[in-house]
Amino acid sequence: MIVIEWITDPAILASLVTLTAMEIVLGIDNIVFISVIVGRLPPEQSKRARQIGLALALVFRVVFLLALFWLIGLTEPVFEIFGHGVSWRDIVLFAGGLFLIAKGTHEIHKDVEGNHEGAAGSPKAAVSFNAIIAQIILIDIVFSVDSIVTAIGMAEFVSVMIVAVVIAMGVMYVAAGVVSGFIQRHPTTRMLALAFLLMIGFALVADGAGFHVPRGYLYTAMAFSAAVEFLNVLARRNRSKRPA
Repeated sequence: MIVIEWITDPAILASLVTLTAMEIVLGIDNIVFISVIVGRLPPEQSKRARQIGLALALVFRVVFLLALFWLIGLTEPVFEIFGHGVSWRDIVLFAGGLFLIAKGTHEIHKDVEGNHEGAAGSPKAAVSFNAIIAQIILIDIVFSVDSIVTAIGMAEFVSVMIVAVVIAMGVMYVAAGVVSGFIQRHPTTRMLALAFLLMIGFALVADGAGFHVPRGYLYTAMAFSAAVEFLNVLARRNRSKRPA
């Protein structure tokens, strides 16, 4: 009966399509972070960490949707700073942004200095896997709060929101594998992805501080930079094929 109602109600279908598209776009940040951070692991662990991270992202989003009224309460100010009301959502975004900035800076430093920790099968690699899963859980919570709070009001039914999130996570699962594989095959793109993490981190900190940065600007800059890097990859590949 519910399925028939969805099919016959243009408003519900429109909200489902719009919300799914929005969730896919908001999931770009999640994809970039997971693709970059699992690159430190051996291939077999990298795939498993990516699967766990995306599965947890789906779980967190669905749980937050089911706890919708509690989540709405996170937008209510709990204290003020210089006349600006600070909510729990602001605190989560601010802390998550700082984490992304710190993580991106740390990873860039390691790449520039040439420090690569651990090898496959070593105790240090096992610790790194657990640490990476913990970091993925942390950032999944941050992105899930931002995603679901943004989605509130776009759909009347929680069931529509859940279906949109599930579809979006399916798209993210495919995209994450492609992005992660591309970064591993072309190491120079890793630095670009880390720069994206820094930019996303600054945007989250700004949002948490009450200065909203339109995501369209960020995604346009990311798309342009990724297109330029893709052309560089093609140029290097063509040069390597030419006879000396």
